[in-house]
Amino acid sequence: MSSSTVSVLDGSTFVVADGVGDIDASRNPDHGFYVDDTRVLSLFRLRVDGSDLTALSVSSERHLHARFFLVPAARRKFDDPRLSVIRERVVREEWVEQLTVFNHTPQRTRVELEVEIDADFADLFEVKEGAVRPRPAERRILGDRLLLRYRREQFERGVELAVVPETGGDSGDGASGGAAVASAVTVQPRFDGRGLRIPIELAGRGSARLELHFRPLGEGRSSDSGERTTFAAALAAARARREEWQREAPELTTDWTELEQLWRASIADLAALRFRPRHAGAVELPAAGLPWFMALFGRDTLIASYQALPFLPDLARAALRTLAALQATSDDPERDAEPGKIIHELRSGELAAFGDSPHSPYYGSADATPLFLVLLDEYHRWTGDDVLVRELEPNARAALRWIDRYGDRDGDGFVEYATRNPMRGLRNQCWKDSWNSIVFADGSIAEPPIASCEVQGYVFDAKRRCARLAREVWGDPTLAERLEAQASDLARQFDAAFWLDERGFYALALDRNKRPCDVLTSNVGHLLWSGIVPPERAARLAELITSERLSSGFGIRTLAADELAYNPVGYHNGSVWPHDSALVAHGLRRYGFAHEATAIACALVDAAQPFAFTLPEVYAGYPRSLTAVPVEYPTSSRPQAWAAGAGLLVVRVLMGLEPASAGARTDALVCDRAERIELRGVRVGGRRVTLVSTPAPATTNL
Repeated sequence: MSSSTVSVLDGSTFVVADGVGDIDASRNPDHGFYVDDTRVLSLFRLRVDGSDLTALSVSSERHLHARFFLVPAARRKFDDPRLSVIRERVVREEWVEQLTVFNHTPQRTRVELEVEIDADFADLFEVKEGAVRPRPAERRILGDRLLLRYRREQFERGVELAVVPETGGDSGDGASGGAAVASAVTVQPRFDGRGLRIPIELAGRGSARLELHFRPLGEGRSSDSGERTTFAAALAAARARREEWQREAPELTTDWTELEQLWRASIADLAALRFRPRHAGAVELPAAGLPWFMALFGRDTLIASYQALPFLPDLARAALRTLAALQATSDDPERDAEPGKIIHELRSGELAAFGDSPHSPYYGSADATPLFLVLLDEYHRWTGDDVLVRELEPNARAALRWIDRYGDRDGDGFVEYATRNPMRGLRNQCWKDSWNSIVFADGSIAEPPIASCEVQGYVFDAKRRCARLAREVWGDPTLAERLEAQASDLARQFDAAFWLDERGFYALALDRNKRPCDVLTSNVGHLLWSGIVPPERAARLAELITSERLSSGFGIRTLAADELAYNPVGYHNGSVWPHDSALVAHGLRRYGFAHEATAIACALVDAAQPFAFTLPEVYAGYPRSLTAVPVEYPTSSRPQAWAAGAGLLVVRVLMGLEPASAGARTDALVCDRAERIELRGVRVGGRRVTLVSTPAPATTNL
């Protein structure tokens, strides 16, 4: 999200506005009140006596509450404002806006608030692509409410606006100077074709308060005139929900203040992104990222859930069950679906509802299926939850069959991808899924089918992990032996086909002609994370990852700075993604490169500070020698699920935290910024434990 916007969200229900609190999609196409992939308000502008408002200050409470301190635009530069407005916003299923107007003069004053609203009911994909088409919308006044609604056959979206005054008498007690606020009069709004007008009479030094309630309609939501939740109650409920989530997470204490701040912010970011996807019942999962990806994404959900283990294991359990329920059971080329494949993306907007996009759901991801298996085993290693692993055994077996039957398209032992929907399918179906992300050293773009290197690593890891589950939980030693043999064969084939001896690293991918994409990328760190790299090659990869070619000083670049296709502000060709860097660091720690892993973790903590510790999806790959802070990427999501998860995985990397036969273990800190990192309340095998890392060389087993 741009730093010039202010966002308040409750999962897939969110508001994106400017620094005054106004929404105007004609001036900023990202603006809007969005519900279930639809922009249900594209204009919401507040004026006082015909004057626009100017912001004095804006404060935001971790995505759930925003407060704007405003004054009318001055006619002359140095005039003192006679009025001021405090505008507060919370989103809790519906959007509640509280307005408090202050009279700073001793004279009784009459003012009129003007609220202009409109809705284009644009699908989120249209907003993202800048191709919003006009829609015929209904606009009706229903007594004390204003209704805006759009219908197309069974698809309906709308919003209802109601004004709720706070009753009370004139206030001349200096409320504008900080005392309690009391309403001056009962507000009687007048609705018209553009919105509403609210006349208010204010006593000298008096104030008035009222609330605007925007209730979404459609998808099972109905309009009614029943009692509404007050702003105070909505804010209290939102805070209580977040605090309940935070209580579930372990408490981190350390002498490294910035790490504590990153930990708390990451927990809060994941809390703000939670929503209930369709077909998931009461289960809550984090949406992928604000504003374009406030929906269920298989890859993002799986990686964010992995990052959060063992701190928030319920997230992984919910993710596994939800994705298992949405696992493909049939062959559908339009949706790039095959039996056993795990979903890539699920949308609920108009385009998906009428088949104008394939995302209802869409399965164009080569890596979500092996990552599902990786998470299943990782969840079991931390929780010992045999019941869930047995429950999902059929889904796991279906995923393994997909890898062998459909993932390996040509029988060469590698998983390749190529969309079967040439009009609307994704060209690239690995995590670097932009159209130009898979390149050769000469800058040319690889043609599908493509076997990207990290997907082979995920498959290797998935088969080894499922071999363990088959032997220890499913009671199928024959399957375990077959999977172990397949994993060993894959590792040998992979090293032979992907290792570039003359360049000293693994190719990014193989193209349709099995030519290796001979560029150095962060993907080699994912290979360490998966464990597919032979030990004798690991030191060379660690050296490259931490060199100036890949390391920006604020994280690991997606593409090395000396490659022809490098662009520090390219989405996947030179930028830095926190989740990517955190997984690379985890891979380095896995192979024993604790100092190198810690250096990346420290770089991510440093990068988080200018973003108030809410790590963005991506930032530019400029070297740290050129900039004191990371350079923002123009369309980066923030908050974003696996960026928030990166803040948690950083802690695991720093502590060397891993499950062990006795419960869990930590390794010695090799970080000069902390003398001690302590986690209280980590859930291991159904009990909560305290884990500590210090510079002492001893390993702690609990």
